[in-house]
Amino acid sequence: MVVRDAGSRLAPVPEAPLEEEGSGLAPGGDGWFVVNVQDAAWLTEDSRGSVCVFEGPKAWFPQLGFRLCVLEPDQRNALYHSENQQESFLVLAGECRLLVEDEERLLRPWDFFHCPAGTPHVFVGAGVGPCVIVMAGARINDEELHYPVSELAARYGASVTEETSDPKRAYAGDGEPNLKRPSRWDSLPWAR
Repeated sequence: MVVRDAGSRLAPVPEAPLEEEGSGLAPGGDGWFVVNVQDAAWLTEDSRGSVCVFEGPKAWFPQLGFRLCVLEPDQRNALYHSENQQESFLVLAGECRLLVEDEERLLRPWDFFHCPAGTPHVFVGAGVGPCVIVMAGARINDEELHYPVSELAARYGASVTEETSDPKRAYAGDGEPNLKRPSRWDSLPWAR
């Protein structure tokens, strides 16, 4: 965020304080900050894996969503869906299945997936250990999600049974994410 003072000179952007959120640190307000993944806040939901969100209740990134996702084998990151904004994904460690446009691709470290707006997709953990994925996506005010029924995604427990555009309806059977780190924390790439 750039702030201009009365003389039209650029004023410095303040550093955001980092606050403990129960599973790690999150920004306590607007501003720039640096946090190591090892120290950052995490959310975990048993069927959807874990995400390091880098944001917090007091600071939200309005233009770009950026997350680190950890999936154990057979965990899905979401339900098969499309959005009206683009996203991009980079696998850092492990393996996962990418289900996209009702096709299946096995992704390994350093595989990159660009997902234009309107492309149905979901990730499912594969292999024998955790998969780590960087997830980045544009944010717009009028976000629209669509959850189509997919026979392929259903085989992995990643499809709705009835088409919907309502996330609350789509995820009605899932639990709420908890403030906790991924299982097998000590085996993940950033473990000290």
